Amino acid sequence: MPIPLFNSIASWLLKKRYHQIELFLKYPHEVQTEVMEHLVSVAQHTEIGSSFDFRSIKKYETFVDRVPISTYEDIEGLIDRGRRGEQNIFWPTNIKWYAKSSGTTNAKSKFIPVSAEALEDCHFKSGKDLLCLYLNNNENSQLFTGRSLRLGGSKELYEDNGTFFGDLSAILIDNMPFWAEFSSTPSHKVSLMSEWESKMKAIVQETIHENVTSMAGVPSWMLVLLNRVLEETGQSDLFEIWENLEVYFHGGVSFVPYREQYQNILPKDNFKYYEIYNASEGFFAIQDRNNHNDLLLMLDYGIFYEFIPMDAFGSELEYAIPLWKVQTGVNYAVVITTNAGLWRYKIGDTIRFTSLNPYRIKITGRTKHHINVFGEELIIENAEQALQRVCEKTASEIVDYTVAPIFMVDKEKGSHEWMIEFREAPQNMHLFTELLDNALKSLNSDYEAKRYNNMTLSMPKVHVAKTNLFYDWLKRKDKLGGQHKIPRLSNSREYLEELLQINGSVAEEIS
Repeated sequence: MPIPLFNSIASWLLKKRYHQIELFLKYPHEVQTEVMEHLVSVAQHTEIGSSFDFRSIKKYETFVDRVPISTYEDIEGLIDRGRRGEQNIFWPTNIKWYAKSSGTTNAKSKFIPVSAEALEDCHFKSGKDLLCLYLNNNENSQLFTGRSLRLGGSKELYEDNGTFFGDLSAILIDNMPFWAEFSSTPSHKVSLMSEWESKMKAIVQETIHENVTSMAGVPSWMLVLLNRVLEETGQSDLFEIWENLEVYFHGGVSFVPYREQYQNILPKDNFKYYEIYNASEGFFAIQDRNNHNDLLLMLDYGIFYEFIPMDAFGSELEYAIPLWKVQTGVNYAVVITTNAGLWRYKIGDTIRFTSLNPYRIKITGRTKHHINVFGEELIIENAEQALQRVCEKTASEIVDYTVAPIFMVDKEKGSHEWMIEFREAPQNMHLFTELLDNALKSLNSDYEAKRYNNMTLSMPKVHVAKTNLFYDWLKRKDKLGGQHKIPRLSNSREYLEELLQINGSVAEEIS
């Protein structure tokens, strides 16, 4: 089939799905209620369904009264039984796949069940919807005249007692239809390579001669790959290599710290950036408009959503609310019930609604990745907005960063300690630190109150990291690539102390 004809047919088929999306845009509450009722009905004869008497649950209020909110630790025993081959515990169809979610640290890995329904009705459906929304907004797209550069996890799949586990991306690649490889690069063989450095070299060699029209992957690791592509080819921007490149689909970490670096190597005003919100537990939201930074919550993927206001999170009065009770501007922890057998499960992410018609969100951080040692309630969104402002004012550019508290000792005040790796360092680090402090005050009233007259918090301390510090840190932990991310904020000093030790005498402290 000629490429232009294939592009036209593929675009037409994907855009047909938009009529179904319009259904949940028009009737969001009805669609979500139907999802909950369906999940409870399907799972009524499972071990979980029998223990909570799913058969008698007919409305949301009963569901809330009957089923407790859970964390991974609460259900770990059930997950372990499932991984040993037991079935019909939390979902009626056989669970063959478990997505290993390891994150940034040495913390114990989580194994998230992935059912056949979750693969088809959530993960693969979302991939089609991402393209559908993009094509609906960009009628003249030539996306399918070339290939998509896909950068996923770097782990193989492992078998254990008849079940399989690995990175979600490896599970998705292993289950994709054979024709999917024709539209993407690198090949499945290279995509599933486990050794990160070798994989990067192989991807560069496979892709530099392809007609790449789109890219998809985590911003931090994709940037590493793209810089190596430029080094290998000797070019100054990516359009000199892939002239038809038109969009980058990104997710996994905030794009804010990386935006300027991408714009430097993709110097076209009409180049598109589309954000997604997905995790091992499911695919949740997609940017549905050009040049916007909020995401449309996808309501018909077999996931029922609830939200815990962060001012109640972790307290004795903690409670969750359904979609139809949320408000804009409030920070919520996300709770999900899924077609893979997660029931009222805290995924650890925080979001804020920007719109209620339709329901659009911004990701604000992680429930565990914040600093609240002194009552300052500093979240990732605050930190990254502050850094963006300060970088614009000081003509600087950041590669990575992390922040930890300095605890009060005797009569000394507490503080925040930053480790920042710059691509372009500011000329005056004292000014940078002062501007950062002021930006945080303007964005976070709790931080401002604790900084008032140095009453509780002193001026932050900033260390300038040596080149590749964060990369080297992850490499030492065997955490390169894939889903592994730098922990931005922490109430513990564990990560920062490790980084300070590696950084050694190179660190420049500004306070």
